[in-house]
Amino acid sequence: MREEFNPLDFKLPKIKPGLIRGIIVAAVVVILLVGSVYQVSPEEIGVILRFGKFARTSDPGLHFKLPLGIELLTRVPVQRQLKLEFGFRTSRPGVRSEFKVTPETIKESVMLTGDLNVVDVEWIVQYKIKDAFQFLFKLRNVEETFRDMNEAVVRKIVGDHSVDEVITVGRARIADEAKVELQNLCDLYENGIDVNQIILQDVNPPDPVKPSFNEVNESLQEKERKINEAWSEYNQEIPKASGEAEQAIRGAEGYATERVNRSRGDAALFESVYKEYAKAPSVTRRRLYLETLNDILPKIKRKIIIDEKQKNILPLLNLGEEVKK
Repeated sequence: MREEFNPLDFKLPKIKPGLIRGIIVAAVVVILLVGSVYQVSPEEIGVILRFGKFARTSDPGLHFKLPLGIELLTRVPVQRQLKLEFGFRTSRPGVRSEFKVTPETIKESVMLTGDLNVVDVEWIVQYKIKDAFQFLFKLRNVEETFRDMNEAVVRKIVGDHSVDEVITVGRARIADEAKVELQNLCDLYENGIDVNQIILQDVNPPDPVKPSFNEVNESLQEKERKINEAWSEYNQEIPKASGEAEQAIRGAEGYATERVNRSRGDAALFESVYKEYAKAPSVTRRRLYLETLNDILPKIKRKIIIDEKQKNILPLLNLGEEVKK
Protein backbone atom coordinates (compact mmCIF):
# COMPACT_ATOMS: atom_id res chain seq x y z
CA MET A 1 0.00 0.00 0.00
CA ARG A 2 1.46 3.45 -1.10
CA GLU A 3 2.00 6.13 1.57
CA GLU A 4 0.58 9.65 1.03
CA PHE A 5 2.93 12.68 0.93
CA ASN A 6 2.41 15.18 3.72
CA PRO A 7 3.92 18.64 3.13
CA LEU A 8 4.21 19.21 6.80
CA ASP A 9 6.60 16.34 7.01
CA PHE A 10 9.01 18.07 4.46
CA LYS A 11 12.00 19.71 6.09
CA LEU A 12 14.41 22.21 4.47
CA PRO A 13 18.05 21.34 4.51
CA LYS A 14 20.00 23.07 7.19
CA ILE A 15 22.11 26.07 6.07
CA LYS A 16 25.15 26.97 7.98
CA PRO A 17 25.08 30.44 9.58
CA GLY A 18 28.48 31.23 8.11
CA LEU A 19 27.17 30.76 4.57
CA ILE A 20 24.28 33.14 5.21
CA ARG A 21 26.62 35.78 6.55
CA GLY A 22 28.84 35.36 3.49
CA ILE A 23 25.90 35.84 1.12
CA ILE A 24 24.76 38.96 2.99
CA VAL A 25 28.27 40.42 2.96
CA ALA A 26 28.64 39.72 -0.78
CA ALA A 27 25.28 41.39 -1.50
CA VAL A 28 26.27 44.42 0.53
CA VAL A 29 29.59 44.64 -1.27
CA VAL A 30 27.87 44.44 -4.67
CA ILE A 31 25.41 47.14 -3.67
CA LEU A 32 28.21 49.35 -2.41
CA LEU A 33 30.23 48.85 -5.59
CA VAL A 34 27.27 49.54 -7.85
CA GLY A 35 26.45 52.69 -5.93
CA SER A 36 30.07 53.84 -5.78
CA VAL A 37 31.30 53.48 -9.35
CA TYR A 38 30.04 55.79 -12.09
CA GLN A 39 31.02 56.70 -15.65
CA VAL A 40 31.09 60.22 -17.15
CA SER A 41 30.84 60.38 -20.97
CA PRO A 42 33.21 62.60 -23.04
CA GLU A 43 30.61 65.31 -23.68
CA GLU A 44 29.58 65.61 -20.03
CA ILE A 45 30.95 66.68 -16.69
CA GLY A 46 29.84 65.13 -13.41
CA VAL A 47 28.74 67.26 -10.47
CA ILE A 48 28.86 65.52 -7.07
CA LEU A 49 26.56 66.62 -4.24
CA ARG A 50 27.30 65.42 -0.71
CA PHE A 51 24.20 65.58 1.42
CA GLY A 52 22.75 68.06 -1.08
CA LYS A 53 25.77 70.38 -1.03
CA PHE A 54 28.19 70.85 -3.90
CA ALA A 55 31.35 68.81 -3.31
CA ARG A 56 33.32 68.54 -6.56
CA THR A 57 33.17 68.00 -10.32
CA SER A 58 34.33 64.95 -12.27
CA ASP A 59 35.90 64.93 -15.71
CA PRO A 60 34.99 62.30 -18.33
CA GLY A 61 36.02 58.78 -17.31
CA LEU A 62 35.51 56.25 -14.49
CA HIS A 63 35.14 57.59 -10.93
CA PHE A 64 34.06 56.63 -7.42
CA LYS A 65 31.67 58.29 -4.98
CA LEU A 66 30.24 57.54 -1.58
CA PRO A 67 27.26 55.17 -1.86
CA LEU A 68 23.89 54.91 -0.10
CA GLY A 69 22.81 58.41 -1.09
CA ILE A 70 25.65 60.14 0.69
CA GLU A 71 26.91 61.54 -2.61
CA LEU A 72 24.67 62.04 -5.62
CA LEU A 73 25.76 62.48 -9.24
CA THR A 74 24.34 65.01 -11.71
CA ARG A 75 25.59 64.88 -15.31
CA VAL A 76 25.79 68.18 -17.21
CA PRO A 77 26.37 68.09 -21.02
CA VAL A 78 28.98 70.85 -21.25
CA GLN A 79 30.27 69.81 -24.72
CA ARG A 80 26.88 69.30 -26.35
CA GLN A 81 25.40 71.90 -28.72
CA LEU A 82 21.98 72.79 -27.32
CA LYS A 83 19.24 74.87 -28.91
CA LEU A 84 15.93 76.51 -28.19
CA GLU A 85 13.23 77.25 -30.78
CA PHE A 86 10.95 80.27 -30.69
CA GLY A 87 7.79 80.72 -32.76
CA PHE A 88 7.68 77.03 -33.73
CA ARG A 89 8.58 73.58 -32.47
CA THR A 90 10.20 70.70 -34.31
CA SER A 91 7.82 67.77 -34.10
CA ARG A 92 9.95 65.29 -36.06
CA PRO A 93 13.58 66.03 -37.01
CA GLY A 94 15.22 64.51 -40.06
CA VAL A 95 16.01 65.21 -43.69
CA ARG A 96 12.51 66.61 -44.05
CA SER A 97 11.81 67.93 -40.61
CA GLU A 98 8.26 68.58 -39.56
CA PHE A 99 7.31 71.63 -37.51
CA LYS A 100 4.23 72.65 -35.63
CA VAL A 101 2.84 76.00 -34.60
CA THR A 102 0.69 76.35 -31.49
CA PRO A 103 -1.03 79.32 -29.84
CA GLU A 104 1.89 79.43 -27.40
CA THR A 105 4.48 79.69 -30.18
CA ILE A 106 2.41 82.36 -31.95
CA LYS A 107 2.56 84.50 -28.80
CA GLU A 108 6.35 84.15 -28.82
CA SER A 109 6.74 85.25 -32.45
CA VAL A 110 4.37 88.25 -32.71
CA MET A 111 6.38 91.45 -32.15
CA LEU A 112 6.11 95.20 -32.64
CA THR A 113 8.78 97.02 -34.68
CA GLY A 114 10.14 100.50 -34.11
CA ASP A 115 7.81 102.03 -36.71
CA LEU A 116 4.73 100.42 -35.07
CA ASN A 117 4.34 97.51 -37.48
CA VAL A 118 3.63 93.94 -36.44
CA VAL A 119 5.84 91.05 -37.63
CA ASP A 120 6.09 87.32 -36.94
CA VAL A 121 9.67 86.47 -35.96
CA GLU A 122 10.80 82.85 -35.67
CA TRP A 123 14.33 82.25 -34.41
CA ILE A 124 16.70 79.67 -32.99
CA VAL A 125 19.34 80.16 -30.29
CA GLN A 126 22.28 77.75 -30.10
CA TYR A 127 24.21 77.60 -26.85
CA LYS A 128 26.50 75.54 -24.63
CA ILE A 129 26.87 75.18 -20.88
CA LYS A 130 30.26 76.66 -19.99
CA ASP A 131 30.00 76.49 -16.19
CA ALA A 132 28.18 73.49 -14.70
CA PHE A 133 28.20 74.92 -11.16
CA GLN A 134 26.55 78.19 -12.22
CA PHE A 135 24.09 76.35 -14.45
CA LEU A 136 22.90 74.14 -11.57
CA PHE A 137 23.07 76.42 -8.51
CA LYS A 138 23.23 80.12 -9.42
CA LEU A 139 19.76 80.44 -10.94
CA ARG A 140 16.49 78.62 -10.30
CA ASN A 141 14.68 77.16 -13.36
CA VAL A 142 17.58 78.17 -15.55
CA GLU A 143 16.17 76.84 -18.84
CA GLU A 144 12.81 78.61 -18.43
CA THR A 145 14.59 81.78 -17.37
CA PHE A 146 16.93 81.55 -20.35
CA ARG A 147 13.92 81.23 -22.66
CA ASP A 148 12.36 84.34 -21.12
CA MET A 149 15.67 86.19 -21.50
CA ASN A 150 15.76 85.28 -25.20
CA GLU A 151 12.27 86.55 -25.81
CA ALA A 152 12.90 89.80 -23.94
CA VAL A 153 16.16 90.54 -25.79
CA VAL A 154 14.82 89.80 -29.28
CA ARG A 155 11.67 91.87 -28.65
CA LYS A 156 13.82 94.78 -27.51
CA ILE A 157 16.14 94.61 -30.55
CA VAL A 158 13.25 94.24 -33.01
CA GLY A 159 11.52 97.20 -31.36
CA ASP A 160 14.58 99.37 -32.10
CA HIS A 161 14.44 98.74 -35.88
CA SER A 162 11.99 99.43 -38.67
CA VAL A 163 9.89 96.73 -40.30
CA ASP A 164 11.94 96.94 -43.52
CA GLU A 165 15.17 96.28 -41.59
CA VAL A 166 13.65 93.35 -39.69
CA ILE A 167 12.23 91.67 -42.80
CA THR A 168 14.93 92.44 -45.39
CA VAL A 169 18.31 94.12 -45.01
CA GLY A 170 18.81 94.23 -41.23
CA ARG A 171 18.23 90.61 -40.20
CA ALA A 172 21.90 89.66 -39.81
CA ARG A 173 22.67 92.83 -37.84
CA ILE A 174 19.67 92.27 -35.56
CA ALA A 175 20.77 88.68 -34.89
CA ASP A 176 24.31 89.82 -34.01
CA GLU A 177 23.04 92.55 -31.69
CA ALA A 178 20.67 90.10 -29.97
CA LYS A 179 23.51 87.58 -29.46
CA VAL A 180 25.78 90.18 -27.82
CA GLU A 181 23.03 91.52 -25.55
CA LEU A 182 21.84 88.03 -24.58
CA GLN A 183 25.39 86.98 -23.65
CA ASN A 184 25.78 90.10 -21.51
CA LEU A 185 22.52 89.25 -19.75
CA CYS A 186 23.67 85.64 -19.16
CA ASP A 187 26.93 86.89 -17.65
CA LEU A 188 24.99 89.28 -15.42
CA TYR A 189 22.71 86.51 -14.13
CA GLU A 190 25.63 84.02 -13.93
CA ASN A 191 23.60 81.17 -15.44
CA GLY A 192 26.71 79.45 -16.88
CA ILE A 193 25.50 79.60 -20.52
CA ASP A 194 27.62 80.53 -23.54
CA VAL A 195 25.50 81.82 -26.44
CA ASN A 196 26.97 80.59 -29.73
CA GLN A 197 24.52 81.92 -32.31
CA ILE A 198 21.09 83.42 -32.82
CA ILE A 199 19.47 82.69 -36.18
CA LEU A 200 16.39 84.53 -37.40
CA GLN A 201 14.79 81.50 -39.03
CA ASP A 202 11.79 83.18 -40.64
CA VAL A 203 10.51 86.76 -40.47
CA ASN A 204 7.18 87.53 -42.11
CA PRO A 205 4.46 90.12 -41.87
CA PRO A 206 1.07 89.01 -40.54
CA ASP A 207 -1.11 87.15 -43.03
CA PRO A 208 -3.61 90.02 -43.67
CA VAL A 209 -0.87 92.37 -44.92
CA LYS A 210 1.46 89.80 -46.44
CA PRO A 211 0.47 90.55 -50.10
CA SER A 212 1.27 94.25 -49.63
CA PHE A 213 4.62 93.44 -48.08
CA ASN A 214 5.42 91.10 -50.94
CA GLU A 215 4.71 93.91 -53.41
CA VAL A 216 7.01 96.20 -51.45
CA ASN A 217 9.77 93.57 -51.50
CA GLU A 218 9.34 93.12 -55.25
CA SER A 219 9.62 96.88 -55.70
CA LEU A 220 12.79 96.97 -53.61
CA GLN A 221 14.25 94.13 -55.64
CA GLU A 222 13.37 95.96 -58.86
CA LYS A 223 15.00 99.08 -57.46
CA GLU A 224 18.18 97.16 -56.66
CA ARG A 225 18.16 95.64 -60.14
CA LYS A 226 17.82 99.06 -61.78
CA ILE A 227 20.62 100.44 -59.62
CA ASN A 228 22.88 97.54 -60.55
CA GLU A 229 22.08 97.99 -64.24
CA ALA A 230 22.82 101.73 -63.97
CA TRP A 231 26.15 101.03 -62.30
CA SER A 232 26.97 98.49 -64.98
CA GLU A 233 26.22 101.04 -67.69
CA TYR A 234 28.22 103.62 -65.78
CA ASN A 235 31.20 101.29 -65.53
CA GLN A 236 31.07 100.74 -69.28
CA GLU A 237 30.54 104.33 -70.46
CA ILE A 238 32.75 106.26 -68.05
CA PRO A 239 35.99 104.39 -68.88
CA LYS A 240 35.15 104.67 -72.57
CA ALA A 241 34.50 108.42 -72.30
CA SER A 242 37.64 108.85 -70.22
CA GLY A 243 39.66 107.06 -72.90
CA GLU A 244 38.20 109.18 -75.67
CA ALA A 245 38.84 112.35 -73.66
CA GLU A 246 42.42 111.27 -73.03
CA GLN A 247 42.86 110.50 -76.71
CA ALA A 248 41.47 113.92 -77.70
CA ILE A 249 43.77 115.65 -75.20
CA ARG A 250 46.81 113.77 -76.47
CA GLY A 251 45.80 114.58 -80.08
CA ALA A 252 45.39 118.25 -79.26
CA GLU A 253 48.72 118.34 -77.50
CA GLY A 254 50.38 116.66 -80.50
CA TYR A 255 48.71 119.07 -82.90
CA ALA A 256 49.76 122.04 -80.79
CA THR A 257 53.35 120.77 -80.69
CA GLU A 258 53.31 120.27 -84.46
CA ARG A 259 51.95 123.78 -85.14
CA VAL A 260 54.46 125.37 -82.78
CA ASN A 261 57.37 123.52 -84.37
CA ARG A 262 56.12 124.36 -87.86
CA SER A 263 55.67 128.01 -86.94
CA ARG A 264 59.16 128.10 -85.51
CA GLY A 265 60.51 126.52 -88.69
CA ASP A 266 58.59 128.98 -90.89
CA ALA A 267 59.86 131.87 -88.79
CA ALA A 268 63.43 130.61 -89.04
CA LEU A 269 63.00 130.17 -92.82
CA PHE A 270 61.59 133.67 -93.17
CA GLU A 271 64.47 135.12 -91.19
CA SER A 272 67.02 133.32 -93.35
CA VAL A 273 65.25 134.51 -96.55
CA TYR A 274 65.09 138.04 -95.20
CA LYS A 275 68.81 137.99 -94.51
CA GLU A 276 69.48 136.95 -98.10
CA TYR A 277 66.97 139.50 -99.38
CA ALA A 278 68.70 142.23 -97.45
CA LYS A 279 71.98 141.29 -99.12
CA ALA A 280 70.61 141.11 -102.72
CA PRO A 281 66.98 142.23 -103.04
CA SER A 282 66.58 141.85 -106.82
CA VAL A 283 68.19 138.44 -106.99
CA THR A 284 66.27 137.14 -104.00
CA ARG A 285 62.98 138.55 -105.32
CA ARG A 286 63.52 136.85 -108.66
CA ARG A 287 64.50 133.57 -106.98
CA LEU A 288 61.38 133.65 -104.83
CA TYR A 289 59.25 134.35 -107.87
CA LEU A 290 60.71 131.41 -109.79
CA GLU A 291 60.42 129.08 -106.82
CA THR A 292 56.77 130.05 -106.35
CA LEU A 293 55.98 129.41 -110.01
CA ASN A 294 57.83 126.13 -109.78
CA ASP A 295 55.46 125.12 -106.97
CA ILE A 296 52.24 126.43 -108.58
CA LEU A 297 52.59 125.53 -112.25
CA PRO A 298 52.78 121.73 -111.79
CA LYS A 299 49.39 121.91 -110.09
CA ILE A 300 47.70 123.60 -113.08
CA LYS A 301 46.40 121.05 -115.59
CA ARG A 302 46.09 123.36 -118.65
CA LYS A 303 48.40 126.29 -119.12
CA ILE A 304 48.11 129.22 -121.57
CA ILE A 305 51.14 131.47 -121.64
CA ILE A 306 50.74 134.84 -123.40
CA ASP A 307 53.47 137.28 -124.06
CA GLU A 308 52.59 140.65 -122.64
CA LYS A 309 53.75 142.28 -125.91
CA GLN A 310 51.50 140.12 -128.09
CA LYS A 311 48.70 142.16 -129.69
CA ASN A 312 46.93 139.70 -131.97
CA ILE A 313 45.95 136.28 -130.72
CA LEU A 314 45.17 133.53 -133.17
CA PRO A 315 41.50 132.42 -133.05
CA LEU A 316 42.66 128.81 -133.24
CA LEU A 317 43.31 128.97 -129.53
CA ASN A 318 39.51 129.06 -128.93
CA LEU A 319 39.86 131.43 -126.06
CA GLY A 320 36.75 131.88 -123.96
CA GLU A 321 35.46 128.32 -124.46
CA GLU A 322 35.39 125.90 -121.58
CA VAL A 323 37.47 122.83 -121.88
CA LYS A 324 35.26 119.74 -121.84
CA LYS A 325 36.62 116.47 -120.66
